[in-house]
Amino acid sequence: MAKYYESELTIFMREWLEKHPEENEVKQTGQALWWDRPQDPEASRRFAVAKVPVNAYYYNSH
Repeated sequence: MAKYYESELTIFMREWLEKHPEENEVKQTGQALWWDRPQDPEASRRFAVAKVPVNAYYYNSH
């Protein structure tokens, strides 16, 4: 197996999480709070239909 580079921070975090497994629960709670949101297909469809195309050159008003 090839050895790959691991930064000091990566090694520290891996070892720290092994010593503090309760932090994974806190991590999952935070992820659920900020990222795991229920999706509304109808709202996504409306957003896609209402999207205005952008010109190739953003500052050209013509």
